[in-house]
Amino acid sequence: MDPVDPHSYADSSQPFASHLALSLFFDFPSRTIHGSALLSLPRPHAGPLTLDTRSLSISSAIDPLSSTPLPFSLSPIVDPIKGQSLTITLPDSALASVLLTFTTSPQASAIQWLSPPQTALKTHPYVYTQCQAIHTRSIFPCQDTPAARLQYTALLNLPVELSAVMSAERVGRGRPEPGQARGACLDALWCADTRVVESFNMQWPVPPYLFAFACGAITGRDIGPRSRVYSEGSSVLEEAVCEFAGVEEMVREGERLFGGYEWGRFDLLVLPPSFPYGGMENPMMVFLTPTVIAGDGTGAQVVAHELAHSWTGNLITNTNNDHFWLNEGFTTYAERRIVEAVQGEEIAALSIGIGWRGLLEEVERFKDNMELTKLKTNQEGIDPDEIYSQVPYEKGFQFLWRIERQIGRPAFDEFLKKYIATFKFKSIDSDTFVEFLKANVPGIEKEIDLQLWVEGTGIPSDAMEPVSNLYTKIVSLSKDFVLGKLPTEEDVLDWRGQEWELYLENLPKVLDPSQVLALDERYRLAEHNYWEAKVAFLTLAAASGCRDYYGMMEKTLKEVGRMKYLRPLYTALVQGNSKDEGKILAKRIFAEAKDMYHPIAQGVVESILSRHM
Repeated sequence: MDPVDPHSYADSSQPFASHLALSLFFDFPSRTIHGSALLSLPRPHAGPLTLDTRSLSISSAIDPLSSTPLPFSLSPIVDPIKGQSLTITLPDSALASVLLTFTTSPQASAIQWLSPPQTALKTHPYVYTQCQAIHTRSIFPCQDTPAARLQYTALLNLPVELSAVMSAERVGRGRPEPGQARGACLDALWCADTRVVESFNMQWPVPPYLFAFACGAITGRDIGPRSRVYSEGSSVLEEAVCEFAGVEEMVREGERLFGGYEWGRFDLLVLPPSFPYGGMENPMMVFLTPTVIAGDGTGAQVVAHELAHSWTGNLITNTNNDHFWLNEGFTTYAERRIVEAVQGEEIAALSIGIGWRGLLEEVERFKDNMELTKLKTNQEGIDPDEIYSQVPYEKGFQFLWRIERQIGRPAFDEFLKKYIATFKFKSIDSDTFVEFLKANVPGIEKEIDLQLWVEGTGIPSDAMEPVSNLYTKIVSLSKDFVLGKLPTEEDVLDWRGQEWELYLENLPKVLDPSQVLALDERYRLAEHNYWEAKVAFLTLAAASGCRDYYGMMEKTLKEVGRMKYLRPLYTALVQGNSKDEGKILAKRIFAEAKDMYHPIAQGVVESILSRHM
């Protein structure tokens, strides 16, 4: 076996599937999906074909041309990270396709099922996916590595009162027809009078982690000539329409900076509060947490990041998670260029400053495992969800920013356009990027230590903290707090959430409880409508052992499932100055809130608690 990815059983000596035709039957009462997957190979293949699975029940493997069963086997569960390998034996005569039938587990790591009481309208169930980094294998068998890009079509069979969206072009909606299911095990279920089929097509080759769907009482409104925002519930929809009104301007800026937008539509789905990330860059249908809707347009920065992925990440993808910075470092750089163009240099500098503080904290977090502070990492035997951090985002951004400063912005802009045009719809590694950089910027390796940046630990000395009047003022005010001086009303008159986030992130990590109370008494930060500021304050309160805010912490942890908030709050509770009491509280809150969290978030919180209990 010749592996291509430390997180996949895929074998590079075997052909990667080039096209996938899926049929999925959503069984809400059992919280399972009955499905068939027709995998097409770029050439006929004989012998073993190895796929990734996790918690899937495989019913059959079939030659779709002759309907002949094919031998298949699942490996024992020996790797809790990668799951089980599925090996299908193709005949000596060779096949160019194979049909698999399967059923997902109610505990599938990519899928969250919400009962009606857990939804906004309280009337219909809801289901959605989050496949990054290696969770697509829990929905259908596949070569679950970013190295294996494929096109797909999908038929989603769901209750007639629901509707679906996907990271693909919507083709149509209609009554189920015999034969659509592509698998005998679905035929009896497929054509019920109470069901409807929605069809989708992804015409461009994408890595498996960009597969996504959501089904529920979903409605939408146009916000631009190529953009529509979807959500469950009219109140959230109205707020989202206002928050993301500037989407088309951002798309145009992205095109100006990075080349044409290749994906046709740029639609947005605001998910239930349990969604574990701020956003997910699923092509044609970005998934967003409702916490980005602050009412002042600041949520547009998350949208800018996911939009930037349309070029860096979706068009050009890291070949595996050892090179994750190629996705996120480039996208963080591209996001800030879009934000600078749309919202101004000062706002972009705030984002860089918050990222700089986050990078310093991550390097401290990994001080006992500095391998994880490299851009090019070795993640063999490591769960990518466990080590998720700001390093690939912020150190990757710093690397690209350093190159920009060296060669000048106009030259770097031209380099980026050429890089994207050269590698679009491909998956590459760090060495490929470095060689491309050296070939197109001759002598760059004499000016910048490229090996140190890509393979070295920590933060290189030529990384840079941002410089701007607003950034400098906020950091200075944070230092004044240590001397007992609170910001004045005049100081914070024009501050929005991002300014408060930067201020709080630059305070000492532990304060006297009286200081925490004084800060909140003046500025009501525990109730701020910008979630990053509110959570930064509550994290500070938890770390400082300030019991006055335990009720607000509990409310927050039961209200949202975004891991950006869960990680610091649970960690501060179990490590804070009142850690014995905090541990008891954290354990109780998780027990009561667990069912609201997505399976990925559940696993992350369980890991935090297990390390400190």
